[in-house]
Amino acid sequence: MVKELLDAFLKYKEDIKPLMDTDLSDPLNIKKGLALSTKSMHFLRRLIRDKKFPTIEEEIEFFKHTKPFINGRIIYFSTLYNFQLTRKAGSIKKRQNCIDRELEGIQLLIHRIPEFYGYHRTNDTRLDEFYFVRGHEKLDLISDPSYHYTDPDFSTSHDISVSQIIAYDLLTLYFNKELETLRRIELNLKTEPESPAILHDLSWTASKTDLVEVIYALQASGAIRDGRAEIKKMAQVCETLFNLDLGNVYKTYLEIKSRKSDKTFFLNQLKSSLDAKILSEEEKY
Repeated sequence: MVKELLDAFLKYKEDIKPLMDTDLSDPLNIKKGLALSTKSMHFLRRLIRDKKFPTIEEEIEFFKHTKPFINGRIIYFSTLYNFQLTRKAGSIKKRQNCIDRELEGIQLLIHRIPEFYGYHRTNDTRLDEFYFVRGHEKLDLISDPSYHYTDPDFSTSHDISVSQIIAYDLLTLYFNKELETLRRIELNLKTEPESPAILHDLSWTASKTDLVEVIYALQASGAIRDGRAEIKKMAQVCETLFNLDLGNVYKTYLEIKSRKSDKTFFLNQLKSSLDAKILSEEEKY
């Protein structure tokens, strides 16, 4: 069992690394990471439920490091997915405030487990047998009441707390990078020269939803970088080109997908318009 468990964990670490490095402002990439993580967690659950580890040390290793490594990323991807879907478009200041609130929320959650947080950060091991061995928990050491609702065959009193700390570290890193990106954008807006004159009168007069439809069609067709172009970058180029704010592009895409009929309405309209123009010009000659 231990070898199979280790092989599965190493495979997960190998597979999740490139997904962690993708553009996680795109919920589609987040969903891929979440799907891989939950699949791996379900496999481990089936592998060790109702089974004993050869030694207590190996059980501690699993519940202190292995399971939280994966579960922390499940929490990370889930939180990030909800954030990307619900955040609203707006000024740079509004987006900065939104991220600041997320970071404040992370700090509040960490403050709920101050003793264990210190234990984990200092790599303490004195209470590992009570924290990370099934059936060895001590009620006076449990700070998270949700433990009492977990699967006793696949949970210890504190593996979820380690998972949360890992997730919060990843989220803090992500949100701080987002803040730095917004600061650079803000600085560039203050210092960059005016847009070239050629762009001044090039306004997009169809709806923003229509433009999102075009962006996703270009990406799906492989017309740009053989389909490897990121939606976020394509949207940013269009925003600059047409001087508009597309807002939450993925949310708009979900609205397009939810259409009951004619999901590619604008693309069909483009084709019809071009066909009509060609036919009209041919009839003149």
